[in-house]
Amino acid sequence: MFKGKTLLITGGTGSFGNAVLNRFLKTDIGEIRIFSRDEKKQDDMRHEFQAKMPEVSDKIKFFIGDVRDLSSVKNAMHGVDYIFHAAALKQVPSCEFFPIEAVKTNVLGTENVLTAAIEEGVKTVICLSTDKAAYPVNAMGTSKAMMEKVIVAKSRTVNPEKTKICCTRYGNVMCSRGSVIPLWIEQIKNNEPITITEPSMTRFIMSLDEAVDLVLFAFENGTSGDILVQKAPACTIETLAKAVAELFNKNTEIKVIGIRHGEKMYETLLTNEECAHAYDMGDFYRVPCDKRDLNYDKYFKDGDTERNPLTEFNSNNTELLNVEEVKQKLLTLAYIREELENLNK
Repeated sequence: MFKGKTLLITGGTGSFGNAVLNRFLKTDIGEIRIFSRDEKKQDDMRHEFQAKMPEVSDKIKFFIGDVRDLSSVKNAMHGVDYIFHAAALKQVPSCEFFPIEAVKTNVLGTENVLTAAIEEGVKTVICLSTDKAAYPVNAMGTSKAMMEKVIVAKSRTVNPEKTKICCTRYGNVMCSRGSVIPLWIEQIKNNEPITITEPSMTRFIMSLDEAVDLVLFAFENGTSGDILVQKAPACTIETLAKAVAELFNKNTEIKVIGIRHGEKMYETLLTNEECAHAYDMGDFYRVPCDKRDLNYDKYFKDGDTERNPLTEFNSNNTELLNVEEVKQKLLTLAYIREELENLNK
């Protein structure tokens, strides 16, 4: 389905963009455009893929720009068939201190991407959201919740035959840029204790490949306006820390430093309110767009009292992995295997 097509990835120099390139470059896709504002990361990525995939690296085209700037987004959009919108501010503490910056990138930036995509007739746009958007308590989650509202609202105003707009929502991606596992590995290398916030805090965990799988599932199975959720397992922060310690150095001390700005004790991927009309699709949940308009009077006369039996899906009531299970999941990651090889040299 991607044969000869042009794919644009916003925030493409991040972990997700790299995972998509590794998955797609050697297929018959026509072109992959990397759109981001950091020329250094783009140059690093250019050299990396020229070295490891020289025969297909010319499929990658780099565009400097910022999703906050509509004109720069439009410059990269001509001739694009599909978009994976991954550009975001996603660090919870930094968004707490600079909430307007989160709004500019996560909310207004998404509006710009969708506006440009609709104008250019892009066939499909898949936007990446986060579990922190469900019952948000921090600035990052709130901006992502508003991003989801923008996505759903936009989907109501555009012909889905011309541009399909979907959203994916998932939990913590292990070993992605800025995540905690690389920090812990660095602490172990320096013979420092692993620092954790709160041992009993739970988080969904998934790999970058699973994040790409969810986006592809939305691409193939989503209807415009959908939010697609993957049924991910979870673990406590203490379990995750113990698993990393046992893989790299069993004698590593684990030090509790307390909850940071804006952090929750557990995360939610599917809210109770969404459960009322969500669909269970096996490994995924689908939350369709509410197609009702603002003329609510008619719904009082002709209501719909049916409700799904689904209940809230969060990191406390999903499958909780133990230390051994987390270790096995970590060992499936190339990053972990490479770090272990380097450690044993």
